[in-house]
Amino acid sequence: MRDLIKKYFKLLIISLFVISVLIFWAASGANPTNIQPIAYNHKLHIESVELICSDCHIYVESMPSATIPNISICEECHSDDPITDSPEELKLIKYIVEEEQIPWQQIYSVPDHVYFSHRRHVSIGELDCSECHGHVEEMTEPISYPAWLPSMDNCIACHNELKITKDCLSCHM
Repeated sequence: MRDLIKKYFKLLIISLFVISVLIFWAASGANPTNIQPIAYNHKLHIESVELICSDCHIYVESMPSATIPNISICEECHSDDPITDSPEELKLIKYIVEEEQIPWQQIYSVPDHVYFSHRRHVSIGELDCSECHGHVEEMTEPISYPAWLPSMDNCIACHNELKITKDCLSCHM
């Protein structure tokens, strides 16, 4: 009887853990099933073409929003004629030719009551993109979930570690 109770107790603990993780993911807005319309390969573009983050995310150093690149950025290198035989590049060219914006799925977001500035973190704070976005330079598949969740606890922990202000009005205006 005691072994049966132990077994059910373990099952209960595991179930509660799984439910907690699912609730956390749902509350954070993270969705590991976000499927991007084009299987963009960051590693290929960084290694082969020697791009850096700001080549495509053009406002990362100067504006609050880094921007998600779209056809106006992509067509600077890609045109009607494919550079490779990649089916993903053919999808991109179709968007460019049809002048249709790529329907990228947004991965990172902060609540409306939070002010987050990429310029403040990247240019002024000199944070490397990998601090929040992980090692994008190694990614061969599109990002489908946040590498780091922009939660109050995570932000405060980073500000504590770097000895940066935690004044509420810095982020909550």
